[in-house]
Amino acid sequence: MQVHKTNYQVNATPRLQVLSEDEIEAIYYAALRVLYETGVRVYDKEGVDVAHSGGAIVEDTTDDSSLVKIPHYMVEKARKTVPSKVVITGPDRRYRMELFKNNINYGGGSDTPFTIDPYTGERRRATYNDVKNFARIAQALPNYDFHMSLGITQDTAVGTYDRWQYLAMLEGTSKPINITAVDLEGVRDQLEMAYIRVGGKEEWKKGPLFSLYIEPVSPLSHSEEVVQKLIFASDNDIPFVYTPCPLAGGTAPTTLAGLLVQSLAESLFGIVISQLRKPGAQIIIGGLMSNMDMQTTIYCYGSPEMALLSAGYTDITKWLRVPEYETAGCSDAKIFDEQAGMETAINIATAGLVGGNMIHDVGYLDSGLTSSMELMVSDNEIIGMVKRILRGIPVNDDTMALDIMAEVGPGGQYLGHEHTFNRFKTEIWQPDLISHQNYENWVASGGKRFNERVHERVIEILETETEPLLDDAMYKELRRICELADARHKDEELDINMFT
Repeated sequence: MQVHKTNYQVNATPRLQVLSEDEIEAIYYAALRVLYETGVRVYDKEGVDVAHSGGAIVEDTTDDSSLVKIPHYMVEKARKTVPSKVVITGPDRRYRMELFKNNINYGGGSDTPFTIDPYTGERRRATYNDVKNFARIAQALPNYDFHMSLGITQDTAVGTYDRWQYLAMLEGTSKPINITAVDLEGVRDQLEMAYIRVGGKEEWKKGPLFSLYIEPVSPLSHSEEVVQKLIFASDNDIPFVYTPCPLAGGTAPTTLAGLLVQSLAESLFGIVISQLRKPGAQIIIGGLMSNMDMQTTIYCYGSPEMALLSAGYTDITKWLRVPEYETAGCSDAKIFDEQAGMETAINIATAGLVGGNMIHDVGYLDSGLTSSMELMVSDNEIIGMVKRILRGIPVNDDTMALDIMAEVGPGGQYLGHEHTFNRFKTEIWQPDLISHQNYENWVASGGKRFNERVHERVIEILETETEPLLDDAMYKELRRICELADARHKDEELDINMFT
């Protein structure tokens, strides 16, 4: 028996690895060369000063920017203090997103200008109520570990929509949230809202309620707003995602290895500045890395290259021991259809098998322009299947069940055995919407296609009354911050054309 066998090896879960350690090292050292020889363009003076104080070379200074070159030793020094684990909680502390090597968490994406109306099927602009309803969907689905807005509140002022988005999400979910911010002022306001929601700054320190999405500009540029957010997040114990979104053939080399080198150089700059500013600042790197379709020029969200690049970058971040922002659950399909199901299934499985940490953009259609509640529900089913696969097949005396086989014997049956009754609920994955009926029973129960069952589940969630997550006093206090921001930006009007 195995208990007497020495050096017994176990594959606890299935796994996927795209890059070898030698290939990862080659990409890392190439990224160091890019940082030192090519450099990055930085548009914030304080960011330039922080880099220079740590030993960076500053050249070609203009009125609005400088070329900053980072010596290798600065990156190596920063890597010593960057956390290998980041934890973000929900307002309900039972919900925790723990980001560390091979620990997977799935959630939505943010800021789509359009959404598919769940009642009419119309593609239209997203509103406050849509963002709230997406949060309610995420709250109801068990396989979502965190949430992003999945829409822009386009019925609010352009300069303050981020605050209203955060309020809408807080109304809908008590899971961890990854926010976006218009600017530094928007981050400050949302941090104040989080303090109110959690009970103060000291409670925030026990478990931050959100992470902040920050996106440098590929290739190799870091805008004023980006660097300001990075520094503020570092100073105020805000976990933040520093996520380049390079486009192979557009804003990055067409070759996938070249894109990975550039992306890593962009991310490493964020690591260096954050650790210079505050050693131990909580940074998550990664992002959306994909290719430009050369026939349509779109940024592909469902291509095999997107899944492959995300997996390769996950290998790199595991080698670096830095939490990673992965992409999956998204599609280039324009509506929730067979293409959407096919593309999301592939990239959700790839992200899980490679061990991505913060796997975002679940529910995206139309190359990131449109969000879909139906795709969220469908993807929840796919994520459940993937999580079951990732549990693997434990092999030991108990699970091999030799004594049960001896009891049942040749020609017997296991259906009535206690072993089956005790094990089937934990051993066998049970679908929520996928049908395992035979044809006759499927017809007798209505003969509904999968997309019909998904749609019904969306409507069921939206029309089920739940207890408010915010009491009146807290809601008014949070809304007050949004209204004060509106007052400061009262002369601004929403230009909906900016989202097209």
